[in-house]
Amino acid sequence: MPEWRRDNLYLRYAIGIPPEEIQTAHMQAKRTLLDEVHKRTGMQLDDKVMTIGFARRAATYKRADLLFWKPEQLRWIARNVGPFQVVCGEKAHPNDGGGKDLIRRIFQASESLKDTIKIVYVPDYDWGWAPLICSGVDLWLNTPKRPQEASGTSGMKAALNGVPSLSILDGWWVEGCLEGFTGWSIGDGTGTMENEEAEAASLYAKLGTIILPMFYGRSQAYAAVMRSAIAINGSFFNTQRMMSQYISNAYFQDSEF
Repeated sequence: MPEWRRDNLYLRYAIGIPPEEIQTAHMQAKRTLLDEVHKRTGMQLDDKVMTIGFARRAATYKRADLLFWKPEQLRWIARNVGPFQVVCGEKAHPNDGGGKDLIRRIFQASESLKDTIKIVYVPDYDWGWAPLICSGVDLWLNTPKRPQEASGTSGMKAALNGVPSLSILDGWWVEGCLEGFTGWSIGDGTGTMENEEAEAASLYAKLGTIILPMFYGRSQAYAAVMRSAIAINGSFFNTQRMMSQYISNAYFQDSEF
């Protein structure tokens, strides 16, 4: 679909790509990421294992450590449902002590879970790492405190690369989540905004009862979700559509333009 670079709406036609082609293209991107991880960190990740990505600015409201809320439950899921590995990439503002503490907690979780789950925190997260992670992981995780997510453009970039999201219903994901079709929600977007116990429970339930069983047991179905992420989310959540709506709905709403 070469026309997509001129008009992003052409990405809708990705819905007709055979799932096998989605899987093949994604595996190439995944191996590129894992090769760079091995080169830069020495850690060898398995390209056959579900890889979860989380990469953005390390801010406390983004709660990158929500995944590790109950380490024993994570171990149980990895051992009894299916293995998974995690690639993190974040930087904190130099004056953000809370963000730095968040990074330390992830390193602590990595150490405590290393017997079951491989967790990589990539060094010097930058513009080089970002496209590798957005395209190479199998699932994009986003866990902000509602309603503090301004947008969530990293998840949009992942969707363009056929990577579905597992995310709190905040920011763009309120509109972008078609449950089980473009990805999955954490919670239902109601109730208290900082009920971390309930949100972690929802995260574990989706990961352990829906996502991992689909990834390992129904790979074609998972590829179909990846394809929908491109066709539905990629064709809509992009700068071209945003600017055209600014022009027609804001700048020229009272003109004949």
